Amino acid sequence: MGTPQTTAGRTGLEALLARPAEALVALDFDGTLADIVPDPEQARAHPGAVAALAALAPKVAAVAVITGRPADVAVRFAGVAGVEGLDHLVVLGHYGAERWDAVTGAVHAPEPHPGIAAVRAELPGVLAEYETWTEDKGHALAVHTRRAADPQAAFDALRGPLGELAARHGLIVEPGRLVLELRPPGMDKGVALTEFVREIGATSVLYAGDDLGDLAAYAAVEKLRTQDEDAVPGLLICSGSEVPELADRADLALPGPGAVVAYLRDLADRLA
Repeated sequence: MGTPQTTAGRTGLEALLARPAEALVALDFDGTLADIVPDPEQARAHPGAVAALAALAPKVAAVAVITGRPADVAVRFAGVAGVEGLDHLVVLGHYGAERWDAVTGAVHAPEPHPGIAAVRAELPGVLAEYETWTEDKGHALAVHTRRAADPQAAFDALRGPLGELAARHGLIVEPGRLVLELRPPGMDKGVALTEFVREIGATSVLYAGDDLGDLAAYAAVEKLRTQDEDAVPGLLICSGSEVPELADRADLALPGPGAVVAYLRDLADRLA
């Protein structure tokens, strides 16, 4: 297993190893459990990911996949439904607005923000001059520029217009790797992670992510492990090095989803 480079990270790992039955292992999907691909609809869990999760989940309080994707899409792309050993798995989709529990196989979700329908109607006009692909997530809309002739130039050019469109309808824009997501405020991975830690009474937490959307979860772990009372030790893992804002704050950097899966497998073995 890789050794965390920070004191806080080593403390978080030690706490997890000492009391695994009270630990939460939380993970992003795209870029963390699945490789980033040109077409997001083709993303699938990295080979070995499901087996690693199935080996780890029975030994900890819970495993949570926290993603911007709809919960049912993440479940399908990850291939985790009905897998033996994953009773302790929860998928928090749409940054926690949706929830799928492995025990019931059911998704619980609120009605979409009214601004989503308005943005959906106006978005084609804003994007007419750009070579983009829009991913309709139901509770959010993601504009990908990966297919453009100059993906970064298209991304930079669209930040302003999409920001204005989102603001007119009470939404915000969340930037990622060549993707701009328009979604309601108050939906972020930090809120979802903190609420789930409190729900299950976790005494330690591991979080792994790869993109700007994971910064809120990083901030949540940092807050949990430094609060004056009832601090929750935590380990922050960065998958890949494409997002310096994340890599610079990680306790442990791993090369990508393959290395994350190997780390989870090693962690499960260590908890045997």
